[in-house]
Amino acid sequence: MLLLLFTLLFAVFYTQVGYACIMWLLARMFPRRLNTIAPLPDAISIILCVHNGAAHIQQRLRNLADCEWVGKREFLVFCDGCADDTATLARQSSVGCVRVISSPTQRGKWAALNDAIQAASHPIIVFADIRQTFDAQAIQELAQAFRDPCVGAVSGRLEIAASESGGGRGVDLYWRMERKLREWEAQFDSVVGCTGAIYAIRKIAFRNLQPGTLLDDVVLPMQISVQGWRVTYNPNAIAFDPQRLDPIKEKSRKQRTLVGNYQMLEFYPCWLLPWRNRLWWQLISHKYARLFVPWMLMAILILTAFLLRTPLVWLSLGLQMVCYALGIIGFLFPQLKTKLVTVPAGFLLLQMTCARALFSYLRSRRDPLSLWQPSL
Repeated sequence: MLLLLFTLLFAVFYTQVGYACIMWLLARMFPRRLNTIAPLPDAISIILCVHNGAAHIQQRLRNLADCEWVGKREFLVFCDGCADDTATLARQSSVGCVRVISSPTQRGKWAALNDAIQAASHPIIVFADIRQTFDAQAIQELAQAFRDPCVGAVSGRLEIAASESGGGRGVDLYWRMERKLREWEAQFDSVVGCTGAIYAIRKIAFRNLQPGTLLDDVVLPMQISVQGWRVTYNPNAIAFDPQRLDPIKEKSRKQRTLVGNYQMLEFYPCWLLPWRNRLWWQLISHKYARLFVPWMLMAILILTAFLLRTPLVWLSLGLQMVCYALGIIGFLFPQLKTKLVTVPAGFLLLQMTCARALFSYLRSRRDPLSLWQPSL
């Protein structure tokens, strides 16, 4: 039991800290630089999948049109069951080269992407969401990656204003660590997943998403990497989110992401095989191992209670109680900004969300669309 306890402690440490440290080391020791021998792509298609976005569609199209780009470009707006004037306003936009595809019923983003990508005219596809805005250089920065013939996809960086609550500060730290981890993964080989609000792919590398797919920004890059392409990351390609990082909204978004990870385990079990997926270790360490952390923490607490005969285990129990107490204080007193409580509070928030994700996955298997909430 003592051996099992320390094995679980090591597993939690590896998942939360160890993998990032190893990836940082690999990125420094074995960097894989881009081989930018090809010219910039001469044409791009920008895809917006929208559900009831009339209030923002013209402003968003104007922002995308104002981004620097010297080649051809088209805008594809997929109206997924829009009951407002999104389609009409998109067609009336002054930016030019706007094509609208409408679905009379809401089918989900997976279906919208399947249809929109097939309809795209150009070899490079840029994905954008309606809520965010792009930096003026964002499209140019994304396109730079495709000067390397081995690159099949590239992720940009999403900037979110820091949270004002104590527990939210802990989530801020998690988000910053996640961005650094993506940067190190890209320097070593490929990113496991892209930032859904800003990324781009080669159209020839696209494979249709399965019905009900929740994490298109992970599944699409993984499908591309499994084919042998590289998926990279450019922190200079920036999208800005106007909403401050809020713990409640982040919990909903994170739960949907975690449910999507369970879904990937169901849809793509072959991705766990080293001879089928060169990123298998990264996928397990970055995505799947996190699903088990709350259950490992519960097991650690139970094992500790059974092994209280040794001083070392007493110390372990004491440290656990202190960490949980600090996290609860961070929840109860959100005005506290010190990392002593914000980091444990953010960690507890993420673990509770992760634990609930399993039950959400089981409930939503027949209706994945139920997990999506209006983004505006």
